[in-house]
Amino acid sequence: MDRMKTFIKYALWIILFFILSEFLINVSLEASYNDITRKDNTSQVQITEAKATLVNGKIKGTIKNSKEDYLTGKYVKIDLYSKRDNLLGTKYIEINTTEAQSTQDFNMYFELEDVESYNISIVDKKDGGELDLIPDELTKPEIWLLTAMTVLILW
Repeated sequence: MDRMKTFIKYALWIILFFILSEFLINVSLEASYNDITRKDNTSQVQITEAKATLVNGKIKGTIKNSKEDYLTGKYVKIDLYSKRDNLLGTKYIEINTTEAQSTQDFNMYFELEDVESYNISIVDKKDGGELDLIPDELTKPEIWLLTAMTVLILW
């Protein structure tokens, strides 16, 4: 019976350590992101989140397709700038909404250093020089599945 109690104590310590480490990792990651400023007044694109760390960042928003400004087939061009207004990179997002008064959500992730601001414009075609895509963030179920697969492989 003593062995079972000892096993349960160790299991609880491991679980508590896991929960504490997950909490500290998430808090430190969120604290490392700083808001980046927008330089334009494009009304068709609303940004809900624009943050960057020293080495990467993310911009999330919504594109509104109205009757006056029919945007289907065009691109949203996002230019990323440093503190001294040097162009660090450009990303194009294709507008896929086909109906007037519809919206399209987008998530853009980038790996660039020292991004301080961004500029958004609507263009008819890509001009080249686009940033490479990096994978989207994994969802919690995907993380759990990959963790379980790793544990099974290593076991």
